[in-house]
Amino acid sequence: MARSSAPRATANGSNETPATKVLRCAIYTRKSTEEGLQQDFNSLDAQREAAEAFIASQKREGWQVVADHFDDGGYTGANMDRPALKRLLGAVENRSVDCVVVYKVDRLSRSLMDFARIVEVFDQNGVSFVSVTQQFNTTTSIGRLTLNILLSFAQFEREIISERTRDKMSAARRKGKWIGGHPVLGYDIDPKARRLIVNPAEAEDVRTIFGLYLELGSLLPLLQEADRRGLRTKRWTTVDGKVRGGERIAKGTMHGILTNAIYTGMVEHKGCLYSGEHERIIDQNTWDRVHENLRRNSGDNGASLKNKFGALLKGLLFCVPCGTPMIHTYTMRNSKRYRYYVCYSAQQKGWKNCETKSVPAQAIESAVLDSIRRLGTDPKLAEAVAAEALAEVARRRREVDQQSETQRRGLRQINQNLAREAADTSVDTGARFERIATLQREIETTERRLAELTAECSHLDRDHINANDLYRTLAEFDAIWSSLTTKEQEQMIHLLVAKVGYEGRTGKVTVNFSNQGAKEICKGRC
Repeated sequence: MARSSAPRATANGSNETPATKVLRCAIYTRKSTEEGLQQDFNSLDAQREAAEAFIASQKREGWQVVADHFDDGGYTGANMDRPALKRLLGAVENRSVDCVVVYKVDRLSRSLMDFARIVEVFDQNGVSFVSVTQQFNTTTSIGRLTLNILLSFAQFEREIISERTRDKMSAARRKGKWIGGHPVLGYDIDPKARRLIVNPAEAEDVRTIFGLYLELGSLLPLLQEADRRGLRTKRWTTVDGKVRGGERIAKGTMHGILTNAIYTGMVEHKGCLYSGEHERIIDQNTWDRVHENLRRNSGDNGASLKNKFGALLKGLLFCVPCGTPMIHTYTMRNSKRYRYYVCYSAQQKGWKNCETKSVPAQAIESAVLDSIRRLGTDPKLAEAVAAEALAEVARRRREVDQQSETQRRGLRQINQNLAREAADTSVDTGARFERIATLQREIETTERRLAELTAECSHLDRDHINANDLYRTLAEFDAIWSSLTTKEQEQMIHLLVAKVGYEGRTGKVTVNFSNQGAKEICKGRC
């Protein structure tokens, strides 16, 4: 801590006290939950009042409170994602404060690594750190050592709690217990016994899905048939009254249903299966047949065989009247192969059910190539594609910002719930540990999602496309195209084109270009 200098004698023999150097003190306060913040005098106010009183006691040393308030209400100390802390570090780097004062050390951080980073910023800018109730000053080596020891013990305590929680979760899994998470299609959660109970209607939907997969043989027709029958994902209500699920089943979700061992009455944990407390929905014979089929379908069978005839529009071409994919096929006549794209609906339900039926592969592939060539001959078309790409980036940026804010609000709410659970000693220890474990998993998932969204924001901010660059690059399309192998041509088409629609009655071909692909082309990555 700073101390005033002793009086010194002047030339005429009088004593004079040199001016005391002003020490600008910023007070930082934090509270993990928002509970009580609306009160006239809350925890943040109490922390600030104690810090102001301490600074006032050092007035003779030149200590003064800065006007700015750095208060984080409803933010955990386990990370540095706190607005007031960020402002405080900005003030430190701008050299607008000389000392940071907190009520207790853990108000600044509850993580040893984060605390080390913060103190490093303080040291680099000549800022000291003081805890009112613990009388620490990081300008001295003993003060830094004591702080690190305290934080090490605090972190050790948190890690021990986490380990105990994980151990209890593992033990519960091995006993076949349900330890929390999102509800599963086919089951409801008994809130009292904390176990899964069969939902008869949903269980029938699950059996239907398994039966349809064995009948149809692959995921794509299964998805279409499930959608036709109105099969949907699990619909459930969160503790705060929000309704989730009840949506069309996506491909990944469908695969997850078909591979979820919970339907056989088992519980999976770290790659091992344990007998569960819940009833099974799918019999073992059906499960084994489905998984044998999945194994065969997922086998490589030679990567080159998956598109051995060079279908450039495989996975891109859709029938406009039906809205279903068009599948590449061929016929042999006089030892000559004729390639076609066939409407899946017409193939499965009969030719009378679709106006499009089929289209010669070479004709529609040439039409798509002509559309790409026009980007290199028509500046206005290239400009329109570039503008759409930039507009798509802007739309996605807004979506990511909204999602990030939603995740931050959710993280604050989870931290509040965690604090309440940790303080509530009136409930059974086992149930309390289970709820804490569930909240910790939600925190980890939310923080990972926030990191992904932040990375996507950085990527989107770097995304730029210039119409002239696109125009000049594709002006040489024919020269580039002729130098590519069949596989490379397929990759280039899939890079540039997002979707191709074909209407058999009129012969109209609609090409939707890929905004991301246009940016990649301009970067010269093809």
